This record gives sequence, structure tokens and C-alpha cells, in this order.
Amino acid sequence: MANFGKVYVIGVGMTDFGRCEVDIKELAQSAAKDALKDANVEYNKIEQAFCGYINGMSTLGQQSLYGVGMTGIPVYNVHNNCSTGSTALYLAYNAIRTGLNDCVLALGFEKMQKGSLETQLPGLEEIAKDTEKEKKAPIAARLFGDAGRDHMEKYGTKAETFGKIAVKNHLHSVNNPRSQYQETCTLDEVMASRMIYDPITLWQSCPTSDGAAAAVVVSEDWLKKNPHPGAIEIVGMSLTTDMMEDFSRGKIGNVGMGMCERAAKEVYEMSGFGPEDVQVIELHDCFSTAELIAYEGLGLCAEGEGEKLVEDDATGYGGKWVVNPSGGLLSKGHPIGATGLAQCAELTWQLRGTADKRQVDNVNLALQHNLGLGGACVVAMYKRAS
Repeated sequence: MANFGKVYVIGVGMTDFGRCEVDIKELAQSAAKDALKDANVEYNKIEQAFCGYINGMSTLGQQSLYGVGMTGIPVYNVHNNCSTGSTALYLAYNAIRTGLNDCVLALGFEKMQKGSLETQLPGLEEIAKDTEKEKKAPIAARLFGDAGRDHMEKYGTKAETFGKIAVKNHLHSVNNPRSQYQETCTLDEVMASRMIYDPITLWQSCPTSDGAAAAVVVSEDWLKKNPHPGAIEIVGMSLTTDMMEDFSRGKIGNVGMGMCERAAKEVYEMSGFGPEDVQVIELHDCFSTAELIAYEGLGLCAEGEGEKLVEDDATGYGGKWVVNPSGGLLSKGHPIGATGLAQCAELTWQLRGTADKRQVDNVNLALQHNLGLGGACVVAMYKRAS
């Protein structure tokens, strides 16, 4: 096997998430400039840039970064459904890990329209028309709702258990000034909110959002020459796609369970750490059912035992892990291209001990999970640099 180098995040930036009137290029530039400032790196030191988004012209990455600097570097435009931001980060990670570069930028941004995911993604126009004509629930809600009911039928999981996940994540977002929503809600309010697709209600669904996030990623050689007190090492990262046998697992298999398991397994083997070693997790909770299924895919528990983690309060402050201290997609928001890099930013702040009121105690290892149906799953393990 080839010898790979170490990879470090030394700077992160993130705008507020939520519907706004700010131009998409301005959002992207703001996040990129904040990440560069945090890294103490001038843009002319960046050797490549990977830009993730799903809406916009094919060179929107270049057009956005020209407002930061025009240095002639390669700029790649990345589109990988809801895992777009973390895919941009994965490309940056590999550019450093393989020795191709010493200092690169990963940037993700989005301005979204109101409505279902199929109205946001190019190529889904016919599905969008069908959804509107037949007054169906959005396709993502149908997939994750079916997976939730599959879990209920197979393992006896209660609808209220999924509702409790939404309560937790909305509670966490109260302490996140960048979050789209910063309000608590009760279980009764969650369960009484408008039904989107059984068992998913409105408060168990992520909103459409605008926002941007970025990370500066460097090599060990770079870090030795340019020490940074906030350096965080990515000790393992994997991107997986679907396999045919995944879909033989029923509705749960249709929402990335196999991809998640394989990505997590690879990251645990690469890093030498497992879920039992982690203190904080940012995972893809586009719907409350998605979070519970991700618990099992990541190996926090065996398949079918996700409900016990919720009922035992194992995934909130004071539990075995703190999952989605940012508020997650459900409350922080989900501007698709930015989500994976926003997760990276939150975990970097947690490992630095600078997450303010969201700070988890004694964080040494952090786990990221970002899912795009259709499909791609990115999992990463982070630790404080020695």
C-alpha cells in the first residue's frame, strides 16, 4: 500500500445559515476569506481549490473565488447531491494526502429555492412535475419516511422516538448563532406539526437554506514550516457509493445504509479509532429518521437498536456522544453545497475548544457523516494535532 501523508485543517469559515438576500458569490467569498484568516494564509498560497454547489453556472466556483483572488490556480466545481460539500473536502484531503499539494481550499455554498429537493437539483424536472401534479410528498421525504416505517415494522421503533431527535437538535441550535433556527420545541409540538410523509412531520424535516462554509487544508510539511495552534488532523476519510446488494435490504437499504457502513468501516481502519473513542459527531439528519438510521450505519449501536440510544439520551449533552451540537441539518439548515464543510467547521471548533456554549467536554476525537442519495456517503474522523 502506498505511503500517504498526514492531512490537517488549519482554517475554517462559515456564514450564517438561513434565507437571505446576499448574493451567492458574496456568501462564498465571505466563508473563504474567514477560513483564510483563521488559517493565517494568504490566498496566493492556495495551490488548488475545490468548490461544491448544486445550483448555478458550471464555473461558479471560479466566479466566486475571483472575488478573493485571481492567481491562476486550478479550481474544480463539485456536485455530489447532499454530500457535495464533504466531497469537495474529500478531494482537498486527497490532494494533500497523496503529496500533490501542500495547501488547498475546500469551499461549499448554496442559495436554495423554497420547496422540495427535486426542485433544486438539475435533471429532476420530471420528478418535480409529477410531485406537484399528484400532490405527492417530496421524494426525499418519501424515501426517508419509508425507511422510518421500515424500522418501526422491523424493530418496534415508535414514531415519537424520531420526534425526540428533532427536539434534541432544535435544543442544540439555541446556542448556535449561525443556525437558521434558534428555538426550542416540545415533543408535542413536533408531533403536532404538519405531516410531511408518515412518520415525518414538518419539524422533523430540514429547511431550505442559503449559506457557505470553507476549510483550508494543509500537509504536515506545511504545518511544520507554518505552525498553527488550531490545527486539526483528519486521521481518516472515505467516500463510498451504492452497491447493488444495498437495495436488497429493503427501505432502509434505499437511504444509504450500506454506503454508510462501508465508509465508516474504512475510516475506523484508517484511523485506528472506532465510534467508542469519539466524543462528538456531526451527522446527516436531513430528516429525523435519517439520524437514527445513521446511528446504526456508523456503528454506534447494532442495527435495530437506534431507538435505545434516543430513549437513553445517549446522543445529547451528558450522553455517550453529543450528536449534532450545531443543531444539525434539522435546525442549523441545509444549504446543500455548504453542509459538509459546515460540519467540518463545527468539529474543528469543538476540537479546538472554541465552540462557546455548544462546547462538548473533553473532546479528543470527532466524527463526520454526510450523505447524498443516489448516491454518495462521506465519513471522516478528526483529532487534535499532536
